[in-house]
Amino acid sequence: MKRWMGMPIAAVLALTACVTINVYFPAAEAKEAAKEFVEKVINEDGKTPQPKPDGGGMAKLGFDPLMLLGIGTAHAQGQPDFNIKTPAILAIQARMESRFDSRLREGFDSGALGFTRDGLVVMRDAGKLELKDRIAVNQAVADDNRDRKAVYREVAVANDHPEWEGRIREVFAQQWIEQARDGWWYEGGGGWKQK
Repeated sequence: MKRWMGMPIAAVLALTACVTINVYFPAAEAKEAAKEFVEKVINEDGKTPQPKPDGGGMAKLGFDPLMLLGIGTAHAQGQPDFNIKTPAILAIQARMESRFDSRLREGFDSGALGFTRDGLVVMRDAGKLELKDRIAVNQAVADDNRDRKAVYREVAVANDHPEWEGRIREVFAQQWIEQARDGWWYEGGGGWKQK
């Protein structure tokens, strides 16, 4: 009988020893950084967008019902800085900005190019371009997609979370579509849509 009475105490002790590791993906910070990056790349007037002031830095911690049982949640130390300006990311951004102005903008304006839902650019309708321009635009699309993949990877690595690359790609993909100009095409649920 005494052995059974010690079971609830042992169970409580075992539960309090459990700790949940929660690697926080700062979606709001990632969205702001992606928005700033995308605006700079597709900016038409040559003005660099002004970064918004930091909202405080500490993420709001939600209520975890397991805390009532004494089970704590451990958060990763330090907040990732999605406004990182590493030399690699800045170099990629400069190449993308130059390429967008010299080759890609014309393709988007004509309707030949479109943004995919996974953060890339595709030749949507080559017939919208003059024959003499198609090879150069196709090469620019290939180069840009290589840089897009590299920037998603670089942001994840710069924040010491390479496993976040897929999430970062999703956030950037959403920003490319949100920042698209009127008349540009993007891949939405069910096919191509014009903004």
